[in-house]
Parts: sequence; C-alpha cells; structure tokens
Amino acid sequence: MKPTVLIVDDEKHTRDGLRAALEDKYETFVAKDAAEAARLMQDVPPDAVLTDLRMAGEDGMAVIDRALKLSPQPVCLMMTAYGDVETAVQAMSRGAYWFMQKPVDLRQVELLLERGLKARATEKEVTVLKTRLDRKFSLGEVVGSSAALQHSIEQVRSVATSNATVLLLGETGTGKELFAQMIHQASNRAKGPFMAVHCAAIPANLLESELFGHEKGSFTGATERRVGRFESADGGTLFLDEIGEIDATTQIKLLRFLETRSVERLGSHKPIALDLRLVCATNRDLLQMVKEGKFREDLYYRLSVVPLRMPPLRERTDDIPLLLAHYLKRFAAENNLAEVRFAADALAVLARYPWPGNIRELRNTCENLAVLRAGKVVGAVDLEARYTQPTSLGGSVRPVLPAATGGMFDKEQNEKELLKQALASAAGNRTKAAELLGISRRTLHRKLLQWPELEVGQPPHA
Repeated sequence: MKPTVLIVDDEKHTRDGLRAALEDKYETFVAKDAAEAARLMQDVPPDAVLTDLRMAGEDGMAVIDRALKLSPQPVCLMMTAYGDVETAVQAMSRGAYWFMQKPVDLRQVELLLERGLKARATEKEVTVLKTRLDRKFSLGEVVGSSAALQHSIEQVRSVATSNATVLLLGETGTGKELFAQMIHQASNRAKGPFMAVHCAAIPANLLESELFGHEKGSFTGATERRVGRFESADGGTLFLDEIGEIDATTQIKLLRFLETRSVERLGSHKPIALDLRLVCATNRDLLQMVKEGKFREDLYYRLSVVPLRMPPLRERTDDIPLLLAHYLKRFAAENNLAEVRFAADALAVLARYPWPGNIRELRNTCENLAVLRAGKVVGAVDLEARYTQPTSLGGSVRPVLPAATGGMFDKEQNEKELLKQALASAAGNRTKAAELLGISRRTLHRKLLQWPELEVGQPPHA
C-alpha cells in the first residue's frame, strides 16, 4: 500500500499542485484548514503531513501538534512564506521533521518525504527490537533435552516459516506464550511486533475494543480513538492466549478477520486491511465446547489449521533437574544471592513430583527457595509437604516420602510406593499408570519385573 500524505494549505492551487506532484507515489488527501485536517487525520491516520504555517483559524503549528499525538507519529513538514530562523526552530522543536520556505521545490518535498518516512520506519524497528529485548522471557528459557520437548521444537521450526494460523494446546503453565514467541522469532515477521493478549484477563465488555479498537464516541466513555491490538500487530504476530474465553460477539469478529484479513474499529464501518500472523492458545477442550454450543465450529477449524500440543512437565521428567538448576541460577543472579543446591534426596523427590502447575509452578518453587534458602543445601526434609506427602490430585500421582531410616532417604521404597499408588489409581492398567507417573510403559514394565509383588491383588492389567 502507498504511504498516505495529508496536504494542508488554504491556497487551492498549492494544494492541487502538491497533490498532482505526489499522487504517483503516495495516497494523498487535502485539507483547506486545520479543522478539516483534524477530521481527516481521525478518519485516515496519515504517514506524513505537509502543512502551511499561516492559515485562517488555527495555524500549521496546531496541525503538527495534533498530528504528533497520533500513534504511530507521522512525518511532519512545515511550509511558510514567512520563513525565518525563529519560525524554523519553533517548528522543529514542536516535532516537525523539516522546514521549507515557499514557493517549495517539489523535488525537495519528495526527497524530504522519502527520507522522513525511512527514518520513521527505522525508529519503529528499533522500538520493536528494544521491546523484545526487554522481555523477561526469551529463547534461552527453552531448557531441556527430553524427546517430548524436542518434538515440540521441531514442530515449531516446521510451521514458523509459513503464514498458517497456529493453535497451541496444553495445560496452564506449559510455556505456550514462549512457544508463540519462538514461532515469531523463527518466522519472516521477526522484525515486526509481537503482541500478546490474555483474553481471560480482560472483561468481556472491553475485550472487543481492546482487540479491534474503537472510534471516539462509539460508546460511553470512548473519549478518543483507540488503536486495537490487531492494528498494533500489523506486520508481525498477534498471540491470543486463552482463546476459549472469548464471547460470541468477539468470536464472530475474529472469524471475520480470518476470512477477510481486515478489521473494523467499534463505531466505524471502514475495513482496515492487515498483514499479521495469528497464534492462539488454550488449555480448554475446544471441540467439547463446540459440542456444547459455547464455541463456533467454523471458528475452531479456522484457528486449528496447525494445532501444536505443548507437553506437560510430567511428560518431560528428564528435563526437571535441568529446569531446577536453570531457574535457581537465574533467580540467585537476579537477587544477587548465593545459589541454592539440592541434596540428592530432595532432587529425587522433585523429579518424581508431577508438577500440576507445570513450568510456572516449578519457577515459583525455585524463586521461593532462591530467596529463602540462599546459599544453603536443600534436603528432602526441607521441602514443603505438598512435594512429599502421598496424595492423589486430579488423577495425577503425587510422590511420597516414607519415614527415613537413620536420617537417610529410602529411594527404593519411595519408588515402590509411587508405583503402587499409580497402579491403584489406574485400576491396574499399566498404560494409564505409566501416564500418571510420566514414564514410558517399557520403564514401568521393567520396574514391575524388578518388584513383582506390587501387582499382587491388582486387577488384570493392560
């Protein structure tokens, strides 16, 4: 699309002349005074403004002031027949890109517009890069070497270079936003913005405006125009987390975007064409929600062009020691504290804990220990009861710390208790028991050959 240029001058022949000179390269709009310019800037935010200084009513300085309140800011060029150093300094101090004296040289106008727009594009790119660098999460957060994690990473690499809409599926705390960021970073949109919206955190009556923007006066309290997250993500990636929480109205508008690749602000009927990658995430069963009439079926299939499942931490047991070491080191450095170390018995307990809150829970655990146990060696007896007491929660097997003998942790007895508990929860089904424990069926079979007494009294197993 051509960059848009707003020409503001009270002399018709000047407006028409500039428009004719620029319309081959730019989408041009003209205004005869500051009031008309203000209306045009609200309807079509310009990429550049070329304004006269002396006009009836408000002068060109008012035009520049109003233009520079827009986001993103347009390139502003000032023209005047009353050129002097004082006026030039004043225009530049207000944010004008350059100052020209009438009659203007058309070649100079074209050159300044080209340079100014390039400079704005560079500033925008630098801002985007700084924003990404300021994020607390990065690709360095992807820690682990388990088969489940590597499979997910390979899927990300496969889908990243396409423009397909991606639906990330997985439990809370499995790092879906981080994987969305990975998709963005590995795509050809990496230099564009990455916008994340947690749909469940925004009230339903505000979500539509937050996503699609609104015009001034479109509803009570809309005192000024607002650019939505979709427009802000143009040229980059928009990540919608907890997509299963959006209401019926927002579902319809989201479906409309996926079909037309354009949005309309609340209170406007003018479509705004956008070029962005949509990545969504949910921890809910969208297909079940479709059956219950809570989620549109057509929207579900539009969103799940490429569904990717994020593995829970209980399926990445090999990664738990690596993640614990990573976050303990990180939080110690952030708080300028000595690192915490785990004794072998504590590490064994935590490695068997199913982490129902996944990586988010593990991070919180490490931050707590990094602050409260700085520089110490943490043993199993120092861990909270939830890590060590036998219990069943949400169908997951929780680890047990049996009574110690002579102060020593009995690893073998703990494993036996876990296996017995898993088999009981799974009614003797080995496959289900292995899933509860987060281990392979082959590993479970090997353990049962070692301790056959565990299956005594169990129902026939699969």
